[in-house]
Amino acid sequence: MKTIKDVIAEYKDDFDLFESGDEKLEYIFDLGKRHTTLPDELKNDSTFIEGCASPAWLSAECKDGVLILKGEGSSEMAKGMLTLLLDIFSNKKAQDILEFNPQDLQELGIVELLSPVRQQSLEAFLNKVYEYARECANKKAES
Repeated sequence: MKTIKDVIAEYKDDFDLFESGDEKLEYIFDLGKRHTTLPDELKNDSTFIEGCASPAWLSAECKDGVLILKGEGSSEMAKGMLTLLLDIFSNKKAQDILEFNPQDLQELGIVELLSPVRQQSLEAFLNKVYEYARECANKKAES
């Protein structure tokens, strides 16, 4: 299983191929074309990502301490960023997520390209991921 750092390194290599910030953002929009949708029953108040610039949802399932994430965003940027972030964080051990420093996402070279509102959206997404990871780790610890 690839680690969070492995996935970030792969994306960093991809982003390094682009010369301009606009090209990197275009790549994020292209990632959104692989975006999946959530069934309507998973789009509710508990999965809604508070603080996102556009409506977005994130659901989680915990299996043996591994966090399985699914999400949906409504804007092109949200779809692309969700695809990227789900690749990084989904199907990872909850404990590995909790031990990951989100500042390490700076290595991608894209966070600074995001508008302040989109940076807030990223932070809102990460807060939701870490909330789910804590719940999953606690479940694992109880069993």
